[in-house]
Amino acid sequence: MRHIRSHVLIGIDANSLLAGAKAVEEALIKEVASQGLEEEIQIVETGTLGPIGQGVIIVVYPDGVTYANVTVNDVPEIVSEHLLKGRPVKRLQILPAPPEKVVKIKPTGLVRRPQTRVVLKNCGVIDPESLEEAIAAGAYQGLTKVIEEQISPEGVMDEVIRSGLQGRGGAGFPTGRKWSFTAPGPVKYLICNADEGEPGTFKDRLILEGDPHRLIEGMILAGYAIGAKKGYIYIRGEYALSIDRLNKAIQQAYKEGLLGENILGSDISFDLEIKKGAGAYVCGEETALIESIEGKRGQPRLKPPYPGSFGLWGKPTVVNNVETLSNIPPIIVNGADWYHTLGTPKCPGTKVYTILGHIETPGLIEVEMGTPLRDIIYEYGGGIRDGKKFKVALIGGAAGAFIDESRLDVKMDFESLREYAAVLGSGAILVLDESSSIIELLYSILAFFQHESCGQCTPCRSGTHALMTIIKRIHNGEGTKVDLDLLIEVAEVMRETSLCPLGQSPIMPIKSAVEYFRDEFLRAVSTPQNSVTEHPTTQEEKAHQIK
Repeated sequence: MRHIRSHVLIGIDANSLLAGAKAVEEALIKEVASQGLEEEIQIVETGTLGPIGQGVIIVVYPDGVTYANVTVNDVPEIVSEHLLKGRPVKRLQILPAPPEKVVKIKPTGLVRRPQTRVVLKNCGVIDPESLEEAIAAGAYQGLTKVIEEQISPEGVMDEVIRSGLQGRGGAGFPTGRKWSFTAPGPVKYLICNADEGEPGTFKDRLILEGDPHRLIEGMILAGYAIGAKKGYIYIRGEYALSIDRLNKAIQQAYKEGLLGENILGSDISFDLEIKKGAGAYVCGEETALIESIEGKRGQPRLKPPYPGSFGLWGKPTVVNNVETLSNIPPIIVNGADWYHTLGTPKCPGTKVYTILGHIETPGLIEVEMGTPLRDIIYEYGGGIRDGKKFKVALIGGAAGAFIDESRLDVKMDFESLREYAAVLGSGAILVLDESSSIIELLYSILAFFQHESCGQCTPCRSGTHALMTIIKRIHNGEGTKVDLDLLIEVAEVMRETSLCPLGQSPIMPIKSAVEYFRDEFLRAVSTPQNSVTEHPTTQEEKAHQIK
């Protein structure tokens, strides 16, 4: 029997591939062989490791040593010094590696708080392309429990309802209740929304790259609960590595009887297929996503009817996010009461965030619901880089809200954020320091919305154009105080009249930016010369100001 002394995990994701991860992996394999260590050292590909922006990252187990920015030229030193002589290469070493098969992830250098990982528990620990490693780490235990204990579809749904799991795609609607609204019928569909078009958001991509079998199991359980025997994963075409690993995982699952007819000899049947999208932001909206799968232009449908009664090809359909479905297996394995030990009474569980911007340790974290934003930035993100002061955080992506320093202690959960007219949204947190321009950022956000509007409804099509016209004036130093009120007024009309969340969303970043940083906007605008311009009273005068 081969005795493995050390495992060397190399993080393979879109970022590390660009940094040369494959070349480093090949160099490691060759160097280990040249030193005669191939029987003792095993090189393993895994998902994302450590913070982003630090090139190729490798972890040596069981030593708990992590190296960052590793190049091909560093490989001989790592092998000869660490793997052969047991002396870590300190110049490349960063944070310690997470321990195996536990929920708590150790703090790192600048990061002073442990993460509580449920969804990301196996990411960066297992080889995502190995079904055997996934099963050893707990994959398909929920499915096995349902089969062995003969838990009914209603039983699975009830457990999810009692868990209080809320949709992690942005809206936060109770997952079990959404399932319960599915109309009866012989044919139903389950769709996983892996489109992830929100700027600054990549949590779903890293879940798929690091632990694809978790999503597959979650979809099987969800399909069983709602009575769907067919599922689709709608994923943007740019996610090449995610698609590749999902395809391999699906093939493995079919081969081992974990997908298809009569799974593991039970009455449960479920088929799964990947559908690639073309990268339209609006296809993150569930009915536009459904239209896209059907081969039509990705545009939202009028509601009602809702997908639960008239969805894909006119059949009852449930659409859930990657993170939402990835929470299902641990809930079924451990129970709803266990899930309520995490997070807050009204918002149980954990939340996965992507932290970006002027922060010491950007990347992916998972923490309990209700964790204060201040802790996420300073305890998990390491604080503001280069010794500068915090200015603002944009939470929830482009469709989210700005949070200034006076509100840093807000608890990050659906219930608490309502008091601040903010949302968790996609889980993106963009942190900016004192040197940043709010006007510049708002300009970029509104340009994004204008570009991504599908043009189907007039309020969004014309509204995003009007917003860009106004913000351009302010950005170019040609605006007036009236423009600040016009920005909010146009966005509020869009919120009330637009067909889908794209047109309904600009009000949140606009209103929070103008409210919290009004002085910055006032410094950028001139004082109107007459009262007619300053206080337009007719529709014609307001239209003139927009133009």
